[in-house]
Amino acid sequence: MTMLRDPSAKYSPFPQVPLANREWPTRVTTAAPIWLSTDLRDGNQSLIDPMDAEKKTRFFDLLVRIGFKEIEVGFPASGATDFDYIQNLVRSGRIPDDVTPQVLTQSRADLIRTSFDSLEGAKTAIVHVYNAVSPAWRKIVFGMEMDEIKGIAIEGAKQLRDNAARLPGTDWRFEYSPETFSTAELDFSITCCEAVMEILQPTADKPIILNLPATVEASTPNIYADQIEYFCKNLPNRDRAIISLHTHNDRGTGVAAAELGLLAGADRIEGCLFGNGERTGNTCLVTIALNMYTQGVDPALDFSNIDEVIQTVEYCNNLPVHPRHPYGGELVYTAFSGSHQDAIKKGFAARERQNDERWEVPYLPIDPADLGRSYEAVIRVNSQSGKGGVAWVLEQDKGLKLPKKMQASFSHVVQALADQTSRELGAEDIWHAFEGQYLATEAKRFQLVDWSETHSGADRIFAGKLTIDGMQRSVSGRGNGLMSSVIAALSESGGPVMDIVDYSEHAIGQGSNVQAAAYVECRTADGKSLFGCGLDTDVATASVRAILSAANGA
Repeated sequence: MTMLRDPSAKYSPFPQVPLANREWPTRVTTAAPIWLSTDLRDGNQSLIDPMDAEKKTRFFDLLVRIGFKEIEVGFPASGATDFDYIQNLVRSGRIPDDVTPQVLTQSRADLIRTSFDSLEGAKTAIVHVYNAVSPAWRKIVFGMEMDEIKGIAIEGAKQLRDNAARLPGTDWRFEYSPETFSTAELDFSITCCEAVMEILQPTADKPIILNLPATVEASTPNIYADQIEYFCKNLPNRDRAIISLHTHNDRGTGVAAAELGLLAGADRIEGCLFGNGERTGNTCLVTIALNMYTQGVDPALDFSNIDEVIQTVEYCNNLPVHPRHPYGGELVYTAFSGSHQDAIKKGFAARERQNDERWEVPYLPIDPADLGRSYEAVIRVNSQSGKGGVAWVLEQDKGLKLPKKMQASFSHVVQALADQTSRELGAEDIWHAFEGQYLATEAKRFQLVDWSETHSGADRIFAGKLTIDGMQRSVSGRGNGLMSSVIAALSESGGPVMDIVDYSEHAIGQGSNVQAAAYVECRTADGKSLFGCGLDTDVATASVRAILSAANGA
């Protein structure tokens, strides 16, 4: 078998929705939806090794800390494992008063009764009943006509009503899904939902939840949004229903479909953290929530410590969060490319000068610090990196702020090291390379032992003890400043003849015992540029060391 050259012979394009004057394209999301996590049910059912009670409890506690107020805790009719966990969860008192547990069941009397029994004793709870309504399921799976499918929905609604009356100690809420909504006839889905509402008699104060799942994502997100808007506009007693979305990711656009569905009139989103779920997964609630956050909308979910969230999810699901997953992946705030690094570095520098908190850093749509991430890994260095990335790492790790020309010069050293090692270079690698290139070591020709300075009229006289080629010598030089007198002493002692082109200095850290960093660019008689760096608690000594550093590069 190979891919068809004419796929239209096998696959049909998804039909458009007959929606005139659609409104969703001009709307803007201004408030968070109702969130429902389905990690403990839909996410759990998709795992190779489903979670045990300990993992489900740990996951449940995480969801509560994040701020979820509605949590689907399982499919109690599936077996004793889920039933016992849910019953123990209710009886343990672990569910906060402002959190509502939800369970899912097919529209069958015995399964619905078991689902109610699992939640007996809860303060409030949602029982979610579904039955598939689309043509493929009607014909292939069930062999039923529309009236028979509608009858299943009606019978399920009656079971919800009667079981709620049987257990009056809980404030029961109801959810109904015309399963496979995304591939069903819109008017038939509305008919089934209307029939369920007639049985359950929801009110504006106590509405029913109508979930409209993209059970299999089969269209572009705009068509799903059209489906949602059509449904909302044509459902009788729309004010008595909360419209919920449960999108899957078969086409890779589950997040987009949910976001456009919200614009189309939905009130609630179901999904999993980091998009776990059957096949290609459910919509990622982390992504949708933080997409809102970057638009200035409070998502009412707290991901301030996203690494803790990831660690818990990975432990409970035994699945990794992809390094490139939006917002949470290990590499999503990291730049290796030189041009990206330069833009990010300039963005952070601009933030230090601005007078407000408005976030505007190239390549970073969100401040990693808002999610508990440090800036240390924002820029990482490999063979694709440039001067900005190298300078960033030195500034973040050692507090050094290299001048631009020195950044460019040192980046060639790092580039050669990256090519030689064929791996990413860490902060320690870069620092060792910097030390070897600029700072005094035993292998360097000129090393400072001691020095003093005197004045003779307008001149300054440098008197120093240097180790030159391994031998300690006394040297002296005269100039119109300290650095020029050091250069004179070097040239008179067999060192290079240099002129100073540029000099800068800054403190490293704050307080009374800070270290000074001095940088110098010199030019030799034949036009060669030499860069030097000196570090010392005394800024004058740092500048002397910088001159010697440049001379060592001759």
